Amino acid sequence: QVQLVESGGGLVQAGGSMRLSCAASGGIFSISAMGWYRQPPGKQRELVAFIGTNDIANYADSVKGRVTISRDNAKNTVYLQMNSLKPEDTAVYYCQVLGRNYWGQGTQVTVSS
Repeated sequence: QVQLVESGGGLVQAGGSMRLSCAASGGIFSISAMGWYRQPPGKQRELVAFIGTNDIANYADSVKGRVTISRDNAKNTVYLQMNSLKPEDTAVYYCQVLGRNYWGQGTQVTVSS
């Protein structure tokens, strides 16, 4: 059974940094692309970044240059390092086995102005 558990969210001031982690179990991490999504209050869920099994990463334009996605296959964990955070980054952040219906429970990130 695939399980994803996000951690690392919280409250941060604008301009600050935060690193999110997503630990995966179930045996498919190393063979799967992984994605980070977010859902701002009252808005639809959107893709923030994803990383392939070859470590090639892609980013939404809204976060490009401020966010880095990485993975550690030995730890079955994908990370999202976010810098220069803005109030509009406030959202619940979810990780996903890209293209599969496996989601974590989400972690709240709140950026105060």
